[in-house]
Amino acid sequence: MHVEPMTPRGYDELLREFKYLKDVEKPRVNQEKQRAAELGDRSENAEYHAAKEKLRHIDKRLFYLNSMIEKAQIIDPSVLDHTRVHFGATIRICDGDNDEEFSYTICGTLESEPENGLISVHSPLARSMLGREEGDELNVTLPSGRKNYEVIEISYIDIFSLKKNIRTEKDFGFK
Repeated sequence: MHVEPMTPRGYDELLREFKYLKDVEKPRVNQEKQRAAELGDRSENAEYHAAKEKLRHIDKRLFYLNSMIEKAQIIDPSVLDHTRVHFGATIRICDGDNDEEFSYTICGTLESEPENGLISVHSPLARSMLGREEGDELNVTLPSGRKNYEVIEISYIDIFSLKKNIRTEKDFGFK
């Protein structure tokens, strides 16, 4: 079984969504299904079929979240050595072709927001940066082609202070 690295807060958020779906959302939708079933003929009952569909989505999400919980490897990036690129590190790199600079933070799959510079530890760019030090050069094959970068700076910035899309309980549900 492969492991899924995540921060302590990322793991807490994962558990929070799992518990909400299991303890709040699934019972609520089950009640919706029961009420709809009491209305009579189920073959023509749109509310009943909608509730069944919601339950299928909830069960799929619970299955996925449970698999992530089982594979979770909790890593606190704040206690790691910041002289090398590791999980949780924020890396400023320079494109060797045009001197354009980019900043990326390596995080877990469920914590990633590529559009905001939070990239999954499993991404090609993150994998090519792991273990590097400031001044190291790296070549990586990306979907856009082969790129050359230089590691300019390695620092630690809390992943959740960089996130723009923090999910709340209303985002967990299936309305």
